[in-house]
Amino acid sequence: MSDNIRATRGEQPRVALVTCAELPELDPDDRLLLGPLAERGLRVEAAVWDDPAVDWTGYALAVLRSAWDYPTRRAEFVAWAETVPRLANPAGLVRWNTDKRYLRELAEAGVPTVPTDWLAPDTAWSLPAEPGEYVLKPVVGAGSLDTGRYDLTGAEHRELAVAHVKRLQAAGRWVMVQPYLAAVDTAGETSLLFVGGPAGLRFSHAVRKGPMLVGPDHGVDGLFRPERIDPRTPAGVELALAERVLAALPTGWGTPLYARVDLIPGPDGAPVLVEVELTEPSLFLAHSPGAPDRLADAIAARLT
Repeated sequence: MSDNIRATRGEQPRVALVTCAELPELDPDDRLLLGPLAERGLRVEAAVWDDPAVDWTGYALAVLRSAWDYPTRRAEFVAWAETVPRLANPAGLVRWNTDKRYLRELAEAGVPTVPTDWLAPDTAWSLPAEPGEYVLKPVVGAGSLDTGRYDLTGAEHRELAVAHVKRLQAAGRWVMVQPYLAAVDTAGETSLLFVGGPAGLRFSHAVRKGPMLVGPDHGVDGLFRPERIDPRTPAGVELALAERVLAALPTGWGTPLYARVDLIPGPDGAPVLVEVELTEPSLFLAHSPGAPDRLADAIAARLT
């Protein structure tokens, strides 16, 4: 614990839940943390990450939550994270996790992932030889913004897909091209939530996310696409894969405070990794009894 915090030991430790200007009072799901944290003797405040009036040195811990406006300002966001003395998750993980090319590292480590073609801003794209449905999205993104689903067997969707890639590349953004996994329309996507403890990350709860991509990208009003969320008990193979993913994360920054692992069944029915969210994921605290308390315990433990 730093000297700054020791000097105020008689006071309630201050914890910032980091958000963005569009959600200055936090996302409703994150507000479920306020009561449990107060019960643990912590003074909790919402703080906008790019507000110059915020003194980040005054917090015993700053917890990244709904900073969902960073994708078009990633360099600024990462630079800010590196100035925050006590940030969860830490700036090193933020830098690594906010560029989805981390999936290449995990694939090289043996984690089954969605097959992906990676297009640099100056790389010409040739339509895939294999017909079917594909997903196009930016390497830096959140909330499924700037993401579309295209049936490349049809001329209209081929034209729209090419235009989508060009639009992202013209903005200097890398693009991911992935086959659309049809199981998401039936089984859905499983998000497994973990919180950090003394022995490492431990499973908290899971949810089912319904399909969100119904066609080409025509823009979204707001910070994210609406989602259909339901509680889910993960299958043993899903939990095992999530634990493999967490074991393959880079070391050196300590145990994350939280992690979310998103999986979808592949063509053979076995789960594959879509993303591991370590920066600002929705944690779906409302969908599991005790989830806010489990995260509050993990936050409080960071301050002892």
